[in-house]
Amino acid sequence: MNADDELLPTRQSLLSRLRDWNDQESWKAFFDAYWRLIYNAAIKAGLTDSEAQDAVQETLISVMKKMPDFHYDAKKGSFKGWLLNLTRWRIADQFRKRQRGVEHQRRNSHTSEETATVERIPGPDGAELEAVWDEEWERNLVVTAIERVKKWTVSKVAATLRINPGLVYLTKHRINRLIKKEITYLRTKMA
Repeated sequence: MNADDELLPTRQSLLSRLRDWNDQESWKAFFDAYWRLIYNAAIKAGLTDSEAQDAVQETLISVMKKMPDFHYDAKKGSFKGWLLNLTRWRIADQFRKRQRGVEHQRRNSHTSEETATVERIPGPDGAELEAVWDEEWERNLVVTAIERVKKWTVSKVAATLRINPGLVYLTKHRINRLIKKEITYLRTKMA
C-alpha cells in the first residue's frame, strides 16, 4: 500500500482499526471524512442544525457499536450503502423525537387546528434521501480529493505532471493570487 492509500477514508484497514474504540487517530480520520456528509444529508432531509448534529453524533455512535463485529464484505453491499442506512435510521429517529415534542405541545395547548410544521416536512424516505446521499457522497469525494492533493509536495506534483518544480511554485503563487482576488470580490458582493 502506498502513502496515498493511507488517506483513503473507507479503506479496509481503517475500518479494521475502528474496531479499537481507543484508536483516536483512526476515529478522527473517520469523523473528518464523514461528518459533513452525514450532516448535509440530514439537513437536506429536513432536520434543523441541532437535529442534524444529533443525527451525526448518533450515527457515529451506531458505527462505533457495530465496529467490533463489523466485517466488510463488498459482496453483501457497499460501505456507502451501509453508512446511508445507519444515517437514514438516525434521521428518522430525529423526526420521531420532533413528532413526540409536537404531540406533547398539542396536548398542552388545544388552540391550534393548523397542520404541524413537522407534518409538512418530507421525511427521510428511501429514494429522496438516497439521491441526496449520492450527491453529498460525490461532494465529499471532491472535498477529500482536494484535501489529499493539497498535501502533495512540490516534488510529487512536478514528478506527477512531469514539469519543472519551479513551474509548480509559479503556478501555486498565481493560484493563490487568484484566490485572494476572488475572496476580495466575494466580500464586496456578499457584504
